[in-house]
Amino acid sequence: MLNIRAILHGADFSSRSDCAFRLACSLAKDHGARFVVLHVVSPAVVIERELAIASRSDFLVEARQKLEQLVVADADVQIERRLAEGSPSEEILRIAKEIDADLIVLGTHGRSGLARAFMGSVAEDVLRKASCPVVAVKVPFPQTTPVEEHDQGCGSLQNLTV
Repeated sequence: MLNIRAILHGADFSSRSDCAFRLACSLAKDHGARFVVLHVVSPAVVIERELAIASRSDFLVEARQKLEQLVVADADVQIERRLAEGSPSEEILRIAKEIDADLIVLGTHGRSGLARAFMGSVAEDVLRKASCPVVAVKVPFPQTTPVEEHDQGCGSLQNLTV
């Protein structure tokens, strides 16, 4: 069995990322692992969003606020939040090495065809280059028990149907 001491979750704040967050959180709880959540701000995204946000620093503040809003429902799980700038896949791989991650958990958008060729796939790049196992979550997990709206989930894996 894989000994999981440190888990890195790459968060992009999408619904697929939320499902991956819940899975990573459950794994951190079940294994008593260090849980690091990383959001990477890509320079291309900052330039694109500059029109809507006053400055780069405002964009980073907004990203930090979203990162801080990720809450674990179980007090036994300690969450470490990190914000980085650069290529998402490169930063995920760099931080994974830095924290000696035993597992990386990512949401994937499941792009195919031209969209994937044009935009690339962070999850695919991480899967190919990571020195530890990677779990790519493509679809939301159905719950066997209802989750309250304010609960972002962090129960054990027993609550998930795979």
